[in-house]
Parts: sequence; C-alpha cells; structure tokens
Amino acid sequence: MLIAVLFAFNINYSAKAQTNSGEHNFITHADDCLSVMEQAALKMQVKGVAVVAYIPGDSSITWISKMKVVGALSNESANYLAVAYSKAGEMAETFKDSGSGIREPKLGEFGWKGGVIEKVNGGYILATFSGATGEQDFDIANVGLDQLKSAY
Repeated sequence: MLIAVLFAFNINYSAKAQTNSGEHNFITHADDCLSVMEQAALKMQVKGVAVVAYIPGDSSITWISKMKVVGALSNESANYLAVAYSKAGEMAETFKDSGSGIREPKLGEFGWKGGVIEKVNGGYILATFSGATGEQDFDIANVGLDQLKSAY
C-alpha cells in the first residue's frame, strides 16, 4: 500500500514539475520570442500583433500567453489582436497550424493562416501574427516559434 501511494505521488509530482518547467521556460523566453517576431515584421515593413503561448499537458484546459503590438493594434477595418487570438484559439483545439483546413472553421474562427503550433516536452507552444498577408503572418510566426523552441 505504501509503495502504491509513493508511486502515485511520484507520478503527480513529476507531472507538476514538468508543467512548471514548461511555464518557467515560456515566461523566461517569451519576450525574446516576441522581439524576434517584431524584428521580422519590421524587416517586412508590416504592422500588427504578435502572440505566443504555452499549453501545459496534452489538452487545452489552461495556457499562458503574451502579446506585443508591432506598430499597430488595429487599423480602420481589422482588430489585429482579435484575429491573432482567433488563430490561437483554432490551434488550441486542433493542435494544427491555423488555416490548416482539417475542418470547417467554427464560430469565432476564420481559418486564416498565420499561426504555428508544436508539441514540446511538457505541452505545446504556439506563435501567431496578424497584420499582413497570411503567408507573411505565417513566416513571422515561424520565426517566433523557432526562437521559443530553443528553450525546450
């Protein structure tokens, strides 16, 4: 009985330590990731919003995220932050890059490209950009994801 309790405690402790490590990595490296995304956007001469997030575990029950405005939060016709989080929301459910076309977009989603997601030790990381073309948003998000992956 004591061995079973110790075994269960060890599994629970290991899972929490892994989640805390993933969150710590995210918190430590999110600003660097956003800075790299900002530089990529400025090089392309585009404005918009960059978002990065960490989802602990294998399901989207909670996450931690950070965003940065790169020149403009919105323009006269688009709220870049809302679009970036729509892309992130699609990825949180599908665990595929935004706009992957694996299913019809749900209410609140647009199916637009510009968000990337990857499984890492302890969960998932994602990056998204909104403000340029889908291809440019995708390229900027990839730069950010590559930077963040280096922490995992």
